[in-house]
Amino acid sequence: MKKNLFVILIFVLSIIPLSISAGNKSDNKLPALSVKENVFIDSNNQIVRLTGVSFSDPDKLEKEGHWDFNYFREAKKWGCNVVRFPVHPYTWRYRGAEAYMKLLDKGVKWATEAGLYVIIDWHSIGNLPEDKYPHFNYATNWNEMVKFWTMIAERYKDNTTVACYELFNEPTDQGRPLNWECWRPLMEKLIDEIRRTDAQKICLVAGMDWAYRLNEVIDNPVDRSNVAYVTHPYPQKRKQPWEGKWEADWGKVAAHYPIVATELGFVGAGERGEHNPVVGDETYGEAIINYFDKKGISYTIWCFDPDWAPAMIEDYKFTPSRQGRFFKKVLQKNR
Repeated sequence: MKKNLFVILIFVLSIIPLSISAGNKSDNKLPALSVKENVFIDSNNQIVRLTGVSFSDPDKLEKEGHWDFNYFREAKKWGCNVVRFPVHPYTWRYRGAEAYMKLLDKGVKWATEAGLYVIIDWHSIGNLPEDKYPHFNYATNWNEMVKFWTMIAERYKDNTTVACYELFNEPTDQGRPLNWECWRPLMEKLIDEIRRTDAQKICLVAGMDWAYRLNEVIDNPVDRSNVAYVTHPYPQKRKQPWEGKWEADWGKVAAHYPIVATELGFVGAGERGEHNPVVGDETYGEAIINYFDKKGISYTIWCFDPDWAPAMIEDYKFTPSRQGRFFKKVLQKNR
């Protein structure tokens, strides 16, 4: 009897590594994405347009008890095929890298189970070369950013759920001039750091003026492969009529390279969360979605959270806000 138990134990121990390996492999259920000309394609050579929502910082959601599978399942019900994780430099710093990575690991696992791609966003705002930021939440530096992306690349280089690395959320002057001539080579340098570890992931590069303008990209693109561009076309960035201005400011790039509008949204004048430049209404919603559809532009709407404006939900029962009602219909129509 003891001999039989010993044989069984040896057999179980012998298959554990295989089980673990198989589990890791099965976690990667989504086909890998890459850039082909001006679109995203999966490993089956099918065009994929990313349409979804931006979450709030996983640190915030975890503290409030909502960093769980239900959050992802609800995003899927709304019609999303992608979710964005904005990682603030300050929350990354005070929680600690390894502790924060555990949050991201859980999120990537839940996204995989829900059938959602993930964009990981280094949610800094400001002028990186001049070390000027509007708030300590967004303050970072070159070394910290490289360490973050190196760690992310090492962790998720073989995970196909993580589709994109959004390198820097919103570049902006902050009283010191910042232009594409300076920003483009800096992003190329950062991509090179990432490529030492992960040569496959799509890198998202934001435009100027709070990640809005991409008007210089066609003549002076990022000289690296597997790159797409980011715009944040909130309603008051330009006055109506919008379409011609959007085309000149960033939309024309979509004929040459993929674009992801990783933030957009609106609140009505006088409503909760009102602040410039997000004041708008369904007229803006219709216009921006029609323009995206015409150009094949991907997007993640800000923000799938009841507190961060413009909010898509009123509470954690996922009651849609005004813009939430509008964009939920859009997302579910595109599903």
